[in-house]
Amino acid sequence: MGRNNDTFTLIIDKNKEAWTKFRRGLRIEDQMLFDELWRAPKIHLAASAYLAHAVPLETIFMAMLLEQYKKIKQLERQLRIHELPSQDTISIEESPPHA
Repeated sequence: MGRNNDTFTLIIDKNKEAWTKFRRGLRIEDQMLFDELWRAPKIHLAASAYLAHAVPLETIFMAMLLEQYKKIKQLERQLRIHELPSQDTISIEESPPHA
């Protein structure tokens, strides 16, 4: 009988377990953020399993980076929406000079 490969979910869990001591050294609020980072690779399981990279941690980190990049782009879009000047408001620099 052949040996079955671990699922990528199991690979993620094993790698997360390897970072347990690092996590314990973090402040509580940073531990929560650290845990949130480790949820990102599970969002991209299909792509990660498809790659079957020799170093799975690189794939895990790439999934984390992708999720962070998506959040950055979302925030940039929100900022652009809020930065659009309203036609009703005139800034001090744009107001006509007093006669």
